[in-house]
Amino acid sequence: MTYLTKEGLNKLRKKLEHLENIERRRISSQIAEARDKGDLSENAEYHAAKEAQFFLEIHIRKLKEKLSTVRIIDSSKLSNSKVFILSTVKIKNIKYGSEHIYTLVPEEESNLQIGKISINTPISLGLLGKKVGEIAHIKLPNNTIIDYEILEIS
Repeated sequence: MTYLTKEGLNKLRKKLEHLENIERRRISSQIAEARDKGDLSENAEYHAAKEAQFFLEIHIRKLKEKLSTVRIIDSSKLSNSKVFILSTVKIKNIKYGSEHIYTLVPEEESNLQIGKISINTPISLGLLGKKVGEIAHIKLPNNTIIDYEILEIS
């Protein structure tokens, strides 16, 4: 199952459309141009274009599979009493006092530059289910533990 917002679903559909309608044509043109150059057995451009076509088709197939299992998350039906996917959380690093605001989103919609972090990150996993005032003990991949206080959930 793949959970996305409506925005994430639209983005995924646009990406698939681009791959199918633009990238496929571009690679097909490259193959045709390379084929016109003669002997295919020694034609590096042809083999490179065929390889690119192979990987493009795999990517398209994976996107279609993902789209077939999408479930839309409706943020209006989520509670602000605990941290869930799509929650925007203001947290405070207990040790350093620094505050951060993150929105927990599906993997496909993450963008750290605008504060959207994947639900699969250690921080997100440590925050899930916590309430305002609780301390989340986040274990990082290097086995360091960072403690965050939940200041706000929206």
